[in-house]
Amino acid sequence: MFDVGLGEMLVLVVLALVIFGDRLPQVAAQAGRTLRQLRMMANNAKRDLQEGLGPEFKDFDIADLHPKTFVRKHLLEDLDDDPYPGASSPSPAYAAPAHDELDYGERPPYDPEAT
Repeated sequence: MFDVGLGEMLVLVVLALVIFGDRLPQVAAQAGRTLRQLRMMANNAKRDLQEGLGPEFKDFDIADLHPKTFVRKHLLEDLDDDPYPGASSPSPAYAAPAHDELDYGERPPYDPEAT
């Protein structure tokens, strides 16, 4: 994740010992408590968001908002279910022609202010 090798980790440990000295256990305990509190706050916020959205979003996950996950879940998942979507019913592009279509040879209306 952080791509930290053995040498970098050793340097970080030595720096921590030099900076914090004999207070290192106390600092580590405080960091652990802070991380635990942040995790609890994030979980509470997620739970409040799910409760606020209502029962239809009970399976909502914050990770679904990531663009890659969103596309995979909402677009590509549908392709796996039906390989030929819309094959059984005609699409709206092939609907009957509208009544206000032009006849053959008729010129379309021109609006000089549109350009």
